[in-house]
Amino acid sequence: MSSSDRLNTPGRERRWLPRVRMDSEVFGSFAEGFARFMGTASFLIWMTVLIVAWVCWNVFAPAAWIVDEFPFIFLTLLLSLQASYAAPLILLAQNRQEARERVSLEHDREVAAQARADTDFLAREIAALRMRIGDLATRDFIRSELRDLLDELDKAADAEDGARGSGRDHPRTRDAGRPSGRDG
Repeated sequence: MSSSDRLNTPGRERRWLPRVRMDSEVFGSFAEGFARFMGTASFLIWMTVLIVAWVCWNVFAPAAWIVDEFPFIFLTLLLSLQASYAAPLILLAQNRQEARERVSLEHDREVAAQARADTDFLAREIAALRMRIGDLATRDFIRSELRDLLDELDKAADAEDGARGSGRDHPRTRDAGRPSGRDG
């Protein structure tokens, strides 16, 4: 089979190294914990103590016990190794934090949009209520209308009494404790 046939045919991908499967949440939690620890004062203090002890041991120890001589190449190698693992772990922790912030921001946007919609609805309802209240009769208006109706009733009663020729007060006004229009 030619190489062009292999490119056009789907198939299994050959790997020289085995595929490692790991739970991304567990590893991400480890990366966040590691990054959180590296950002503390205790990490910096312990790292400083370790480096000072390393340098003191390799400067002041007897020649047979020295692990790393003056240019401290092994210490540099260890610090480079630590930095090469720390940088990707910190980036992974930052990416996870960014993803959480993105989800939180989207949720905040949804809540804000819902609050805005609720506010707009309430504003429309308040405007409608104000318009309806403007059409309602006030207490003073109703009192004046009732007074006008009472005056009309009194006039009608007086006209009816005048037509009969009696000099009595109208029963409605007498019961209400008011003198009729003639006596008052």
